[in-house]
Amino acid sequence: MPPHSRASDPRRAPATTEHHEESRARFPVPTTDQTLTDADDLKRTMGVIRLLIVSAFVVILNETLMGVAIPELMADLNISASAAQWLTTAFMLTLAVVIPITGFLMLRFSTRTMFLAAMSLFTLGTAIATIAPGFTVLLIARVVQASGTAIMMPLLFTTVFALVPPHLRGRVVGNISIVISVAPALGPTVSGLILSIADWRWLFITMLPFAVAGLALGAARIVNVGEQRPVRLDLLSVALSVPGFGGLVYGLSLLGEGGGELVPGLVSLGIGVVVLALFAWRQIVLQRTDGALLDLRTFASREFALAIGTVTIASMALFGAIILIPLYVQDVLGAEAVVSGLLILPGGLLMAFAAPVIGRRFDAVGPRPLIVPGAILLSASLWGMTLFTATTPLWLVSVANLGTSLGLALLFTPLITNGMSSLPPQLNSYGSAIVGTIQQVAGAAGIALFISVAAAFAGTGGGATESVTAEGVRAAFIVGALISLITIPLVLLVRRTPMTQPHGGHAAPEGADGASEEPTAEDATTGDAEQHDAGHDEGEQRPAGAHSAASASTNSGGSTTLSGASTKSGATSSGA
Repeated sequence: MPPHSRASDPRRAPATTEHHEESRARFPVPTTDQTLTDADDLKRTMGVIRLLIVSAFVVILNETLMGVAIPELMADLNISASAAQWLTTAFMLTLAVVIPITGFLMLRFSTRTMFLAAMSLFTLGTAIATIAPGFTVLLIARVVQASGTAIMMPLLFTTVFALVPPHLRGRVVGNISIVISVAPALGPTVSGLILSIADWRWLFITMLPFAVAGLALGAARIVNVGEQRPVRLDLLSVALSVPGFGGLVYGLSLLGEGGGELVPGLVSLGIGVVVLALFAWRQIVLQRTDGALLDLRTFASREFALAIGTVTIASMALFGAIILIPLYVQDVLGAEAVVSGLLILPGGLLMAFAAPVIGRRFDAVGPRPLIVPGAILLSASLWGMTLFTATTPLWLVSVANLGTSLGLALLFTPLITNGMSSLPPQLNSYGSAIVGTIQQVAGAAGIALFISVAAAFAGTGGGATESVTAEGVRAAFIVGALISLITIPLVLLVRRTPMTQPHGGHAAPEGADGASEEPTAEDATTGDAEQHDAGHDEGEQRPAGAHSAASASTNSGGSTTLSGASTKSGATSSGA
């Protein structure tokens, strides 16, 4: 009898039990102490997800909040432009260093502990910034803020893919896309509006109540999900990740500043690349014994690798446009800073409204009907920006930005959902960490590329980063448009990930691309194919909406796994 039919044969029940016992030995499954109804389960799950999304939006918004405030900070704190820029650079460096470690942290510590640590650090950093007497204290505050921010996004992704049934993931990740793309885009707009009526300290004073509220609500409502495993921290990997990711982002940020920072930027970039190569080699060695700090077996999944490649290019376009369009509007078209911020606001709002709709469409039709037009629209919009001149109307700039924003929205949600869903559960925390790391590195690369090209081709009218010219802006967008062409063949290679029905989870709607009876390639590589099939077929025997006692389970450490969390192979996503 083929493996996928074993669980459906009552005579093979003992074998199914043996499979699950073996599975629990590798990745322990929490035991149950209560049964939740379908409605209670879904309500509790979405309550946790909504709180995480709102909290993540607040912390990610701060990443791009300081750019508009640099002139005021220079005057008030009596510092140079390069010193003021460190308030953003240090934030990005901290994210680049901490995010790769979150895969380990989420295996070691519970969801509740990680959330409270993230929001406590962010709240503390925000509070310090509101009373900072000078530049040094403000810089420390930004580093503390970033430490909390770095934890939040991987925690959010890992929790979603641990709790949400596959056929609902698109709409949930659509909401997360608001955080990924809209929050950074709104940062300059929010900052410009606040600075138009108050000084720079109000950037932090305004955020503090939201941070405190998120921390208080999390302390009251966040539950532990998934399971923890005893994992060893490889200190050599940590030692390599700091100069590797940090050097890469710092070098890119120096190249983005232009001027006399070319040589230091290239040196830092070179060091970062070499050390990252050593870091990758170390992870390949350690992952043979499940001891990697950042498990690179995630890239064995074709769909995940394609998603990361495309999201990298899309993130470069997003952050490059966020930085360059306001500079073009101010320095070339002569508009005020507030106008330049408001000009990109419609694009951010479009992404916010479109992302949930796109997520629901992904659940219904899969990725390709969305990502193919998204890649074409992104490239077409960037080619349109290559026509910008010194007399381009502001409304036309806004329309081009709207096209870019919609193209990005059509790419982010389907690609991330499809790619993350292709991973076996025990690799979800590492996949989340990689998505967050790529966003930071690609963002820094996009800023560096667009600004460097704009400065290099500025001609006689511009120099360094103080101003840009129409010629420089066109050159930057030509390079960006050429790179965007790579996304089109990449998205044509993407296939829909078979959405396996979670053990004890919600039944997929009839006619949807639902559960697959065959184990995925990743399951086979981890040696868990039989456990996958047995656990999956057990779930198929239940009628839609039915729940067993495993719908909500609590392990010995108090962690709760809600129905819809995948337990195939005995593993839940390590969002715990």
